[in-house]
Amino acid sequence: MFLQFCGAAQTVTGSQYLLGVNGKKILLECGLFQGRRSESYERNQNFMFDPATLDAVILSHAHIDHSGNIPNLVKHGYRGSIFCTPATVDLCAIMLRDTAFLQVKDVEWVNKRNMDRHRLLAKPLYTPEDVEASLDAFVGIDYNQSFTIAPGVEAMFREAGHILGSAGVTLDIRENGNFRRLGFSGDIGRPGMPITRDPDILRDLDILIMESTYGNRLHGDYAEVEEELAGIVRDTAAMGGKVIIPSFAVGRTQHIVYVLHKLFDENRIPDMPIFVDSPMARDVTAVFKKFPQYFDREARRVFLDNKETPFDFPRLTYIQSVEESKKLNDLKYPHVIIAGSGMCEGGRILHHLRNNVGDHRTLVLFIGFAAKETLARKMLDGWKTVKIFGEEHEVKCRIRLIDAFSAHADRRDLLDYAEFNPPKRLNHLFLVHGEAEQALPLRDALRSRGHVNVHFPAFGQVVTLDKDEQRTSSAETNP
Repeated sequence: MFLQFCGAAQTVTGSQYLLGVNGKKILLECGLFQGRRSESYERNQNFMFDPATLDAVILSHAHIDHSGNIPNLVKHGYRGSIFCTPATVDLCAIMLRDTAFLQVKDVEWVNKRNMDRHRLLAKPLYTPEDVEASLDAFVGIDYNQSFTIAPGVEAMFREAGHILGSAGVTLDIRENGNFRRLGFSGDIGRPGMPITRDPDILRDLDILIMESTYGNRLHGDYAEVEEELAGIVRDTAAMGGKVIIPSFAVGRTQHIVYVLHKLFDENRIPDMPIFVDSPMARDVTAVFKKFPQYFDREARRVFLDNKETPFDFPRLTYIQSVEESKKLNDLKYPHVIIAGSGMCEGGRILHHLRNNVGDHRTLVLFIGFAAKETLARKMLDGWKTVKIFGEEHEVKCRIRLIDAFSAHADRRDLLDYAEFNPPKRLNHLFLVHGEAEQALPLRDALRSRGHVNVHFPAFGQVVTLDKDEQRTSSAETNP
């Protein structure tokens, strides 16, 4: 039995983990590596294995850094099934189609420049036709149902609490007369968040592959977030301004709409229009509506038991066309606009920022992580001028951050997750989907709690796991 860490090893993008057992190869995740254009294309195009030799793929959830390279996998010869939850099947159909569309448009722009400079023309990683071919391979299996993925390997999805349909997975492995249970956490959600149910922590594990995205950080207290948001909306409306919220289409937009709906029903915000300006978010919201059985108790009590959906109310409008989006610029009265993307690196949010970033009455509210060098990060860092569509704009708007909306487990949650598997049983714990800054402090904390074999594997590293192995930290490579 072996593990190879083919992506999201000592970084937070491009999740791919290859498991070899009983002569079969199982791929956990097939995410898109996102970074500099040339590096990203090279890494995403070239797998560390021959896709045609894979026997099964297991997908934890629909986010592109976990699912986004599946069409390319199928394009390069994979012919097996892709196992995930039913909600993930539907979300992937939306997200992969959108990713292919954006790739084609991006390549068109690059090739226009290449032709002017007499350079070789670029090609998209995959096309919309490749996406449609890959969608035929998806197999939806609900939580808590055992299914066979290879000889001697039984799998089961458990609620991960991260986004709709997200799952951790247990693999019960029988090999050479031995039994071991391997757990893969996927992305772990936060307890007590609305809409999604709390994570169902994987237990009784011999081996755990666990994310470490926020291994060195504690999130803000969610208990105060509703009143904080209500205060922001009230104050901005009193100034005659607008609230602009950059937001990711999957999970985050539905979360903010949920909270605004509650505040509206409780008369805690003014009677003002709220717009979701993202066709993708509208399509994703339709998937949320399709799977109310995945909602938590609060969503049921507040909305479903009253025959309401959390994602529709009288003052909320979903914008579809570009023409409708442009008309929002003409509104002179207070309103809220929610638009993608969360890091302000593309999408309709850029148009709204271009038209409003110089207005002192406008408040731009960030509700998620902003990576270095992104427009969102620059605005949060207090840059006085920023470039939008290549033009310099003076930042006069007000800027706020609410970090309590994060759908990722923080340091405390991750430590609690691992604690459900005592060191006497858990032989190996591999920290993935985190950079050294996040993962190494978490590794040290886990070791202080008795977990001796906590590893931070390097990109491409192969680890052999034999039943009669001794406890060792040889699987670790320090950055």
